[in-house]
Amino acid sequence: MGQLEHKAAIVTGSSRGIGAEVAKLLAAEGAGVVVNYRQKAPRANKVVAGIEAAGGRAVAVGADLTSPEGPAALVDAALGSFGSLDVLVLNASGGMETGVEEDYALKLNRDAQVNMLTAAAAQMKPGSRVVFVTSHQAHFINTVPTMPEYEPVARSKRAGEDALRARIPELEEKGISLVVVSGDMIEGTVTATLLDRANPGAIEARREEAGRLYSVEEFAAEVARMALADAPTGHTEYVGGSDYLSA
Repeated sequence: MGQLEHKAAIVTGSSRGIGAEVAKLLAAEGAGVVVNYRQKAPRANKVVAGIEAAGGRAVAVGADLTSPEGPAALVDAALGSFGSLDVLVLNASGGMETGVEEDYALKLNRDAQVNMLTAAAAQMKPGSRVVFVTSHQAHFINTVPTMPEYEPVARSKRAGEDALRARIPELEEKGISLVVVSGDMIEGTVTATLLDRANPGAIEARREEAGRLYSVEEFAAEVARMALADAPTGHTEYVGGSDYLSA
């Protein structure tokens, strides 16, 4: 019996990368998992198929978190498919993509996170956990400069973290805890690829500076662990990038 047997989780942005790995790990703990995607249904369905093949429970749900109906669709899927909502992993982020509107980063990394939390918290019972996934480059943006190409995204993610933390007193009244997982650049993620494209050599430079960078699987394991960990609300779990902690 896993720690999440008879419970349910939503993992936003989980059709690939870190989110997909977190979804698999939570399912392995017994959770029914809502695998969220925005456009890539086949990719999300593949994640679900993998979870089911391993004996787990999952459902793929297409939802744009920046739309008014997106967060509600995910909550409805958790309740309808699994009967509850006990874990919310706020993993979806973006802003470096081409062809998006100017304020998209803030809309996704701040506004959509708050809207998703609001929709989920209304249905979560005491003892539930919310995990917000961010980067050191965003978490420490007010004290440690980052690459110019990433700064707008970093600031939007920090704004999202601040907005979520402002909800902690309200969540505490409901018995819901919120923790933050902040990681250094992660090898193989879309963000790392886009950054390296915009600033060739950036990832290699950061790898040399940090000593090593975590893989997607390693970082996902830390995120999944914090969905279950006995940690106080408001706690920040730092993964990699020890130089940020001493800056």
